Amino acid sequence: MSVDHPASSGESFAVKVEDHALTPVPRSERKSGWGLMTNSAGIASTLVQVAIGAAITMIAGVGWGILAGVIVAVFGGVLGWLVGHVAYVSGTSSTVTSRYYGLGRRGSVLASLIFAFMILGFLALENALLYYGTLFMFGWTPSLANAVMIYGVLTVIWILLTIYGMKVVQRTSIILLTAFVVLTVTMATVALANSPLSLGAIMSAGPIGGSGNEAASFGLVVSMLAGSAGALALVDADYARYARSTRDVGILAFGGAVMVDVIVVVLGAVIVHASQSSVTNFLSANPAAAESQMGETIAEKVSWMIANNTGAYFIIIFGVVGFILMYVAQIKAQVLNTYSGSLSLVNLAEGLTGKSPSRLSAVIVGNVIALLMIAGNILGLLGSFLGILGVSTTALAGVIIADYFIVRKRQPAAEREAESVNWAGVISVIVAAVVGSILSETGVTPLGFLVSLIIVIFLYPVLRNYAFKAPEPPVELVVPSGIDRGAGS
Repeated sequence: MSVDHPASSGESFAVKVEDHALTPVPRSERKSGWGLMTNSAGIASTLVQVAIGAAITMIAGVGWGILAGVIVAVFGGVLGWLVGHVAYVSGTSSTVTSRYYGLGRRGSVLASLIFAFMILGFLALENALLYYGTLFMFGWTPSLANAVMIYGVLTVIWILLTIYGMKVVQRTSIILLTAFVVLTVTMATVALANSPLSLGAIMSAGPIGGSGNEAASFGLVVSMLAGSAGALALVDADYARYARSTRDVGILAFGGAVMVDVIVVVLGAVIVHASQSSVTNFLSANPAAAESQMGETIAEKVSWMIANNTGAYFIIIFGVVGFILMYVAQIKAQVLNTYSGSLSLVNLAEGLTGKSPSRLSAVIVGNVIALLMIAGNILGLLGSFLGILGVSTTALAGVIIADYFIVRKRQPAAEREAESVNWAGVISVIVAAVVGSILSETGVTPLGFLVSLIIVIFLYPVLRNYAFKAPEPPVELVVPSGIDRGAGS
C-alpha cells in the first residue's frame, strides 16, 4: 500500500469526513507537535477535569492533590509518548494500530470497545455537566422537555462540527484552548479576590470532610487521576498519527498530560476552594436555585455541585461570562471526543463485520450511545467510571507498547501481518484488567492501573514468544515513507 501521497485539493466531502479512519495518514498531512498539542491539551481542559481536580484536592488536601497530579502527569506523558510513537510509525489511530501491535485484526475489537466506552463516556459526562449548568443559568428545572431540547441541540452541534474532520477540529481547538486558559485564570483571580481565603491558605488546605490524613488518601487520588491519564494516552495516539517526528509525539503527549494533571488540577482547586463561601451564600439567598440541587442541607448541595454541576460555580462567580466559559471549555473537548469516538466505532464495526461504515454514521451512532449513557446516570457513577478506565486503558496501552518495543524490538509490522486474533494480547489485556480491578475493588491497593500495566508488560512477551507465536512476517511494511522507527530519534 502506498501512503506517501498528497491529499488532493479537490477531494470530495466524503473523503474529508473519513479522515483516514482505517488507513495511514500520508506524510503530506503530518503536522508539528505544538499544533497537535492543542488537541491533546484541549480535550483535557474541561468541566469534568476541573471537577476531578477539585475533588482530589478535597479528598487528600491541596498539596497532596497537586503532588499526585505532577506524578501522574509524568506517568501519563511517558505512556502517551510510547503509545503515540507506535501510532506515529504506523500512521493509524490507536484502535487500528492495535490490529498490528498486540491484538490482531478481529482482536482489536477489544481495543475499540475499551476506547469507545472511554471516549463516549467522557462525551456523555461533559454533556450532562452542560445540561445542569444550562438549567442553573436560566433557572429551569430538570424535565424531559428540557432534556430533549438541551441534549438534542448539543448533539446536533457536535455532529456538525465533527464531520468536517481533523483540520477544522484543530483550528477550533487552538482558539478555544487559548480562550479557556485566559478566562479560567481570570475566573480564578476573581474567585480569590472575593474569597475570605488567601492563595496561601488554599494551597495549604487539608482534606475537607475526611479523616485529615492526607497521605492515606494519596493512593486514591493518584488512581482517580490515572483513569483520565490512561484515557489521554490512547487519545494521544489518535493525534500522534499526524505527527512529523517522535519528538512531536512527545510534545503533544506531555503537553496534554501537564494540562490535565497539573494546570487544570491547580485551577480547579483554586476556583472551587475560593468559591465555597460564595456558592454557599448564593444558595442560601436563592431558595429556588438551591431546591434544584441534590442534598438536604446547603453544605450537601454545595458538595454535590462540585462533581455534578461544576458549571454553576462558573456562573455564580462570573455570571454570563462564566456561562460562556463553561461552553468554551466544552465545545473543543466535545468535538475531539466525538472525533476519537467515531474512529473507534469504525474499527469496531469493521472488526466485527468485515465492512467499514462511513465515519459520518459512526459520529451519529457515537452521540446516540453517549445519550444512552447519560440516561444510565453515568455522572453519578464517575468514581467507578474512572476506576474502570484506569485498569483497562493502561492494559491496552501496555500491550501496544510491549508488542512494538519488546517483542518486535521496534520493527514495524507488515501490512498483511495482522492475524485474525492475537490471543497473547487479548488474554494479557483481559487478565491485567480483571486483576487490577479486583485488587482495587477489594481494597488491596488503589493502584490497580499500575498493576494492570505491569502484568501486561511482563505477561504479553512470554505468551507471544512461547504460547501464541507471531506468524511469519511478509515483506511489505505499514510505514509511511520518512518515518523514524526508534522512540528517541
